[in-house]
Amino acid sequence: MTKRMLIMVGCVILLVAALAFGKYLQIQKLIASAPKPGAQTVTAIKVTASEWQPQISAVGTLAPVRGVDVTTEIAGLVRKVNFKSGDEVKAGQVLFELNAESDLAQLRSLQAAADLAATTLQRDKLQLAAQAISQAQVDNDEAELKSRQALAAQQQALVNKKTIRAPFAGKLGITAVNPGQYLNPGDTLVTLQTIDTVYVDFYVPQKQVAELSVGQKLKLTSDGYPGVSFDAKVTAISPKVDAATRNVQVQATVPNQKRQLLPGMFANVSLEQGALKKYLTLPQTAITYNPYGSTVFVLAPAVVKEPGKDAPRDDKGNAQLIAQQVFVTTGPTRGDQVAVLTGVKEGQTVVTSGQLKLKNGTPAVINNRVQPANSPNPTPQEQ
Repeated sequence: MTKRMLIMVGCVILLVAALAFGKYLQIQKLIASAPKPGAQTVTAIKVTASEWQPQISAVGTLAPVRGVDVTTEIAGLVRKVNFKSGDEVKAGQVLFELNAESDLAQLRSLQAAADLAATTLQRDKLQLAAQAISQAQVDNDEAELKSRQALAAQQQALVNKKTIRAPFAGKLGITAVNPGQYLNPGDTLVTLQTIDTVYVDFYVPQKQVAELSVGQKLKLTSDGYPGVSFDAKVTAISPKVDAATRNVQVQATVPNQKRQLLPGMFANVSLEQGALKKYLTLPQTAITYNPYGSTVFVLAPAVVKEPGKDAPRDDKGNAQLIAQQVFVTTGPTRGDQVAVLTGVKEGQTVVTSGQLKLKNGTPAVINNRVQPANSPNPTPQEQ
């Protein structure tokens, strides 16, 4: 009985093995008969060397050489506004006059008291010469005169504050103050800016501090004037690095005779540094950025390892190109281009678009009828 069971189990095992082997042969036949994937169409470019001018790029903010929001030190009622919004004013020009009638009356009273004290002192000096009064009386008269003069001067300063003048020459902004309006100390009346020359303040990383120097020339652009660049010169470098960002503040002076640049604008700053450098460049679309590194696909003719066998060719009879993924190290960027420091050589063919269809060993066909952008100085396309 046991022998029969063993024979039955053995037969079942042989049957299962035969079926599995037959299935394996069937799968192998299907794999062998499956059509091989065709060549993938991509765009590509030859790796070339270009000379680049090393630059430091940053985003800055424009500030006036002189700029202030004109305010009032004391409270009062506006009696007169002596300008129109947007006017050019000179240093010391009267901008606002506050009601000062009561203060002027008080000033005249104090001046009269000071005049009386001066007359009394003069008379007592004559009596002292005639030995009619003592020296102590004359000393009291002199002290009284100085006290009266000080009170009058204090009142005169108060009256002067009721007349608000331009602290320097410049261009006024828009004011909302009107005659009859009551002002409190510290209220902003109008902005005054000197914009014939402006500053641009920007920050650069601490590793680039050694490449900065006072007097260094730079160029800046602003979205307000596309396509226009303005010359500037570094005039100050902060002696302190920001502990939070590890950046250092730099200030440059920009001539602004046409008054195109206004305080508060942001600007793109570019500083040229050092001699020209030669880089291998590629369009930025050619680079695939991954957490484990940046890669590109290099195209090269297929290599036949079997002796006597010809290399595969495409429909036109040319050697079939095969894609090979390689790691690269990227450097600075300029417009649509990126510098490649390691990983490729000059003259190699690199895929610029269509990488998602490729893997190592995939045959490829180049079609450059539509090429990705590859300009070092791109400009916005017309709508």
